[in-house]
Amino acid sequence: MSLFIRRAEPNDAALVHGFVVKLAEYEKLSHEVEATVEQIGAHLFGEDPKVFCEIAELDGEPVGFALWFYTFSTFQGRHGIWLEDLFVDPVARGKGVGKALLAHLARRCVDEGLGRFEWWVLDWNEPAIEFYKSQGAVMQDEWTVCRVGGADLIALGKL
Repeated sequence: MSLFIRRAEPNDAALVHGFVVKLAEYEKLSHEVEATVEQIGAHLFGEDPKVFCEIAELDGEPVGFALWFYTFSTFQGRHGIWLEDLFVDPVARGKGVGKALLAHLARRCVDEGLGRFEWWVLDWNEPAIEFYKSQGAVMQDEWTVCRVGGADLIALGKL
């Protein structure tokens, strides 16, 4: 078994979009997917991208991805990485793919002198929670996520 992590390339836009759709299905959030292959491609591979993606290949076949971007901690005075999406195809789970994706991004944090590596996990997703804890993640239960979107975002943005 050969496991390889590589940076996504422009011809991977449909692959990344497919992983996003599969992740949304798993998380019971398919109704929230609005992104198109074209949008994914433009944001990942356009001029001055703000989001990045790693592809996991098992025996030469893509089986997972990690989509991420840089954050900044005013408390630390350093950037970090926010893992927006992590997904491994069910057939490849238990083979170290998720761990390899996390380790790859953790190494990037260390190599670049970044202060944090963070992400969300749905509170009902016990397998993921246990996996993340086994990798050293500490759940931040004292924080509540805030989100403004749609019409409320438009209203808030009016001067």
